[in-house]
Amino acid sequence: MTFIFQLNTAMIPRKISSSSTSPNQEGKEQEPLPTFKEWKLNDASIPRPPIVQNLASLLEALATLIDSAPPDPGPRRFGNISFRTWYSLVEDRVPDLLTQHLPPSVLSFKTTSGTPAQKELEAYLLGSFGSAQRLDYGTGHELSFLAFLGCLWKLGAFPVAEKEKEKENQDGDMERGIVLGVLEPYLALIRRLILTYTLEPAGSHGVWGLDDHSFLPYIFGSAQFSPPIVTPADVAAEGSLHAAPHPGDVAKAAAVARERSRNMYFSAIGFIYDVKKGPFWEHSNILYDVSGVKAGWAKINKGMIKMYNAEVLSKFPVVQHFPFGSLFSFTPDPTAKKIQATVHTASQPKHAVATPSSTAPTQRPQPVLRDPMADPTSTAASMGGGGGGGVGTAAPWARGTTAAGPGVPSGVNQPTRAPWAGKQSLDKGEAGEAGTRAPWAGKR
Repeated sequence: MTFIFQLNTAMIPRKISSSSTSPNQEGKEQEPLPTFKEWKLNDASIPRPPIVQNLASLLEALATLIDSAPPDPGPRRFGNISFRTWYSLVEDRVPDLLTQHLPPSVLSFKTTSGTPAQKELEAYLLGSFGSAQRLDYGTGHELSFLAFLGCLWKLGAFPVAEKEKEKENQDGDMERGIVLGVLEPYLALIRRLILTYTLEPAGSHGVWGLDDHSFLPYIFGSAQFSPPIVTPADVAAEGSLHAAPHPGDVAKAAAVARERSRNMYFSAIGFIYDVKKGPFWEHSNILYDVSGVKAGWAKINKGMIKMYNAEVLSKFPVVQHFPFGSLFSFTPDPTAKKIQATVHTASQPKHAVATPSSTAPTQRPQPVLRDPMADPTSTAASMGGGGGGGVGTAAPWARGTTAAGPGVPSGVNQPTRAPWAGKQSLDKGEAGEAGTRAPWAGKR
């Protein structure tokens, strides 16, 4: 986040004092009228040192490889498989391109892990163009390129002149050169890859996500429209640059077409208009909600930084693919606050060592299962006799089974009788005249 803060602050306009003055009513000259200096896309006044130019040339060389891997014309449901061909070409060319465009002192830097710095730089650079396996691109890949630039900064690839350190109004020239001279060409390359190979969004939240692919242009683009400052300590929490477009203009196609060539925020919005159809509020719900912020672009910029920390840097599905090494190591923050105990955490069971007596299930004898189609007499004999040890559970009123009369089916298909019914016999002479009698009635 420190590197992001540094780049973000550099993109905020600066106040400068003009030489023109205006007299007051008493004839005395007032103080110089304050003006501001903003930085737009393709601004020629931004210094671009050799390292920035070399990185831009490296990205141009990677863009030319797209012509060597044209998209496959066949039908497809997801991304174009020719992206894997382009990615394979990049893997072969990246070591030589880094050797050509980066200082030897940077590539030969000895790390604490023993892995050459060039290998770590290659890993971050290759991870910033999307996944050749899944044919997708997302904010995690964008984070990888930001880490690539952060590694170069830590290795001293961006030297800051001493005279620049002493300046007050032109501070941050190197950071602005990185954002507009390296990061913006990188975003242009990514958008070309997405259009050429129809790369899928990686881990997108759909309409409930800020953007399907990128996040950084919304941070630095909103900083371009923030109120001007004198020093980085003067960053405002609210307000907007004078004559800056209204945040709600993102829903107007004409305003987006006018501003996309000068601002990173509107440039990203313009790409959404290129790849999506329909009402803006429908396919970009979060951006449409952000456009309703009344406190100005400074408030939007502050919210974007918080959202980036929460939705990108703090999400495991994103960070799980981030390669850690000696330049960006995975170590606990010694100044981080410990997790405070709450009512919910205090009520959780303790993690005690389980003992066999408390966790083993109680062993109870189980009755022997019988075949429902078998003869009850034979089943009872098999369950009770022969030392089987298993006794079936009988109802309290159940009696011993008796032999069935002729014509009565055997087995489980015997007719149902009341438990109190006894054996009834009828005389042969009275059989034809006998009616229904209660089981307890005597013989007539």
